[in-house]
Order: sequence, then structure tokens, then C-alpha cells
Amino acid sequence: MMKTFSLPFGKSTQTVSLDEAHVLYDLHGNHVDAVADEQAAIRQALRHPIGSAPLKDVVQAGDTVAIVVSDITRLVHTAQMLPIIVGELNQAGVKDDQITVVTAQGTHRAHTPEEDAIVCGADMVKRVKIVSHDCRDASQLTKIGTTTYGNDVYLNSHVVQADKVILTGAVSFHPMAGFGGGRKAVLPGVASYETIMRNHAMALTETFGGGCNPKCETSLLEDNPLHDDMKQAAALLNPCFLVNTVFSADGDLYEVVGGHWYEAWKKGCDDLLHIASVPIQDLADITIASAGGYPKDMNLYQSMKAPMNAVFATKPGGTMILTLDCPDIKEPAIFTDWFFRSDMDAFEKDLRADFSIPAFVAFKSHCIFRSLKEAYVVTRPENFDIIRHSGLIPAATLEEAWEKAQKNLPENYKVTIMGHAAATFPVRK
Repeated sequence: MMKTFSLPFGKSTQTVSLDEAHVLYDLHGNHVDAVADEQAAIRQALRHPIGSAPLKDVVQAGDTVAIVVSDITRLVHTAQMLPIIVGELNQAGVKDDQITVVTAQGTHRAHTPEEDAIVCGADMVKRVKIVSHDCRDASQLTKIGTTTYGNDVYLNSHVVQADKVILTGAVSFHPMAGFGGGRKAVLPGVASYETIMRNHAMALTETFGGGCNPKCETSLLEDNPLHDDMKQAAALLNPCFLVNTVFSADGDLYEVVGGHWYEAWKKGCDDLLHIASVPIQDLADITIASAGGYPKDMNLYQSMKAPMNAVFATKPGGTMILTLDCPDIKEPAIFTDWFFRSDMDAFEKDLRADFSIPAFVAFKSHCIFRSLKEAYVVTRPENFDIIRHSGLIPAATLEEAWEKAQKNLPENYKVTIMGHAAATFPVRK
């Protein structure tokens, strides 16, 4: 019996008719209820924390406090969290002029005043000092120790010199560190460029030619050196408190965790894995996946979250079809300049010499595609030349891609559908 499946594609959909006998899984993230009262959830996290006394009991009058927040590239509800955190500090006797907000730029550029207002909120910009971290400015950095991996940890001096440090951010899946949020506010958030590069280089194997380090993968924390190095850096700083948001596959706020900088974050990781992962028993010969439509498939950089999850549902040497609208396919240029490279040896050599997250995402994406027999991209016709240049096969419709792909499938092939692959993590049981 034939069944029609509809996958998001930009602001519309693409459809394909499949024989149900060949469909292995139709995977979706788990539906969960969104937080009804966000302010109440934040206060709950501050006043009834995990592994810690309440925030107002952790700080005391006269303390200088640094609050580390995510930058403009990660709108994780900082503007909702910050006023409540500052309010709790005020109640504990910490005045506004004793509080410094440090935006965790990592290697990103500094904020504009307008971006500070977007991230932190207009009222906070008027009330507290806000500083953009600059990983390359040695005058802003202080060494606090060295990890067991030999990584000298230089951090923003505003953070190091504060009596108390509060970390904020969001728990998310991360293709190198296992999960985002938590200790990432420290490293890479407010670390030096050299400290960041030493840490991120662990996402590659120790020797040239080995490519991506299999220990540094989505959802993996145990025996993940990149994560462990971040954790050690955060432990050297020893923040007094953490507040992190957790979002559902639909982008709704699922919960707010607060308390000890590692224990509270780890609960957020466990909860995210519970709501966003889906169990599977078998791998498919072909996976048909969408990033989830607009804005998740605005460009190739954002869209690559789809194959990075879909690969966990696909047999090695299998086939993948991606529906990616990509109206801004060449943005950001820092990613596409790397993504369009075809010489993988030169790619890896240059990545090791000048590591960056966009470059690594491009490299890892190519490694995924090269592990497949074929990879099709359903996209706009004007994107076809770019897709071909990337070594992928373009198609105007999902039906067209399916017609071509099935010619090279085994007789008893199995198909898995992932309509929101960027937010759905298959876990083989």
C-alpha cells in the first residue's frame, strides 16, 4: 500500500509516495508541553536549585558578581532570565554597580549596543555594566590554570576577578562537545583564542588523516576529551551558580534548570536527551530527511544539523535525501568557503592549522556525505550548481530525488523518514 509523506521545505512542503512495506520508521521528536509561566520557572530554578543553595544564599552583600551570557548568535531567552537573576542578587544585597554581564563571544565579534539590548534587554543595558569578551585581547585575559590535556586556561579577567560567577545559556545537542550549554559558557565562551583552539582541535584525531574524533560526538560525554577539557576549565573557575534553558524540538521552552554549574546542567542534558531522542533498532538503507523548514533550512550551515542527526539512522554506505530550501545558500561565507572544498587531505590539514566551528561543521558534513553511497539535496533550481560543486546530487522535487535514488537501492530496502531531523536524535537500542 502506498502512503504519501510530507516533509517541511522552507515555508512549504515536499511530498513523496512510498510503499509502506518498505518504511522502517517515521521519526518525530517527542511532543512535550511548553512552560506555561516562564518567569515562575526561572524563579523556581533560582530558589529551589539542583545541588546548590538558592542563589540569594550563595551570594552576599558586597560581592562583585559576573554573569556570563550567550551572545547574539544564541538567543536562549537571556533577556527573560537576566532581570530575574539581577533581582535575586539585589535582594541578597548585591547592587547593580557590583554586577558585570560578560557576553560569551567565544571567537565571535563584539556586540553592537543594539545587540546588547536584544540579548540582555533594554532595562538591563541601562542598569548594569555589559562587556563583550574578546578572545584575542591579551590585556583582558588571566590564566587560572592548566587542564590535564595541557591546555593553558586563559579567561576573561572580569570573570576571573569577580567574587562570584553565574553561568547562563541553553542546553542543546552539540556535534563535538556532546551537549551545548553549561561549561561552554566558560570554554569557549570567555576563554582566549589559544585556549579555545587547543580545546576544539580535540574534535579531530591526534594524527593527520584520521579525520573526526569518534569520541567527540553528539550526546557523548563519557570519554569525550573535548567535553572533559571544557569541564576542567569550568572547574578551575568554579562558578557559584548556573541557569540554563532547555527547549523542545518545536522550539518551545521545556524547562529551566538552575543550581550547581555541573549538576544542574547535567540534568538539563538528561532531560533534553529524553524529550528529543527517539529509539530505533535498525538502520535504514535510505533516510529521507528535512531540517524542519524555515528558518532551519535558510542556508546550508543551519541545514547541516539535519544530516548530522540523520546519519545515526542510516546504514554506512547508504543513501540520504535532504529537503533543504536554502534561499541564502551561501551564507555565512565563513562556512561556505570551507564547505565548497573538495580536497579532503588539504581540508583537514588547513583545519588543523586554523580550527573554527564553521570549518569543522563543513568538514564533518563532508565526512558524513562521503560515508554514504549517494546524497541528494532537494532545493531551488538556482542552487543546483552549488550543490553539484559540493559533490551532492541536486533535485527540484522530492519525488524526482526518490525516483533517481531507488534505482540504486537493494531489493528489500528500508526507508526512514525524518521530517524534523535537526531536532530529532535517533538512538539505536
